[in-house]
Amino acid sequence: MIIGVPKEIKANENRVALVPAGAEALVAVGHAVLVEQGAGVGSGFPDAAYREVRANVVAKVEDVWGQAALILKVKEPIAPEYPRIRPGQVVFTYFHFAASEELTRAMVDSQCVAIAYETVQLPSGELPLLTPMSEVAGRMAVQEGAKYLERTHGGSGILLGGVPGVSPAEVLVIGGGVVGANAARMAAGLGADVTLLDLSLERLRYLADVMPANVRLLYSNRHNLLDQLRRADLVVGAVLLPGAKAPKLVRRDDLKLMKPGSVVVDVSVDQGGCIETIKPTTHENPTYVVDGVIHYAVSNMPGAVPRTSTLALTNATFPYARRLARDGWQKACREDGALRLGLNVVNGKVVYPGVAEAFGMQLVDVSRVL
Repeated sequence: MIIGVPKEIKANENRVALVPAGAEALVAVGHAVLVEQGAGVGSGFPDAAYREVRANVVAKVEDVWGQAALILKVKEPIAPEYPRIRPGQVVFTYFHFAASEELTRAMVDSQCVAIAYETVQLPSGELPLLTPMSEVAGRMAVQEGAKYLERTHGGSGILLGGVPGVSPAEVLVIGGGVVGANAARMAAGLGADVTLLDLSLERLRYLADVMPANVRLLYSNRHNLLDQLRRADLVVGAVLLPGAKAPKLVRRDDLKLMKPGSVVVDVSVDQGGCIETIKPTTHENPTYVVDGVIHYAVSNMPGAVPRTSTLALTNATFPYARRLARDGWQKACREDGALRLGLNVVNGKVVYPGVAEAFGMQLVDVSRVL
């Protein structure tokens, strides 16, 4: 099979979907790997590293899209890439369809096979291809939030961990999944006073055993949320419904309860966000202010630390990419239930419930396309 790795063109996205070691393993079993010139440079992998393992480094992105049966990416295709996608071509990447009707309809119109990293799901409920980037984003959310609490960035001028004799910042984490747990650990490690909200009592019991003493765990309901918003200096939104839009838990009017100069970082912005006033931002212009509250919503946050992020991501995605290359998407998805759940759009049909529901589109049973 011919496998293509185009350079990411989303703003400030420096990750790459395949490292040289992965390319070497694919070439060794007879596949051809086409890597766009410069695709790995942002993550510290020069073109020479791919050439050394017998991958083909090509200058024109059209050659990558035009020849490859399987495209490996990191972020969803954006408008300039839509015309390059061919009917029947397999595109394996983060899509987050429920946050963008334009993207969804473009992939339907392309007649491609769109397999989304974020909905590949194990029987345990774990999302193995979302987990590594959730770990990075959860930790970065606190790192970025701490920066924007500084007065020089418009914040209230609070040091997250405080100092002896001065209280630390109050951090509220909404959601106790991978993002939320990593955010809570990071904030607690910096000395903040942390509260984490979640709906699952089972998850709260687990977190009670593993979290530091300065993390309080509360059941997520409207009363507790509003009470904690009044106290919070930093709020991290970490709510996920796999493949579907995130619920809007923090409403516009709720911002009036928050302190001037406080910060919200909504990591769930990829799925529409759990804060009503959130909208995607970029690394060039990462924040905006609503009702005195600083909003940070960079949708490719891990792209700022591409070396770490690329290695973490490809460790998880490569076994699935290898299987798709070896068996083809239909056989691979028939035999691997986790990978089958990654199918979102196939040959013009929406096959993932959360995506169909988000836009009122017809849902086709995935068994019909397999």
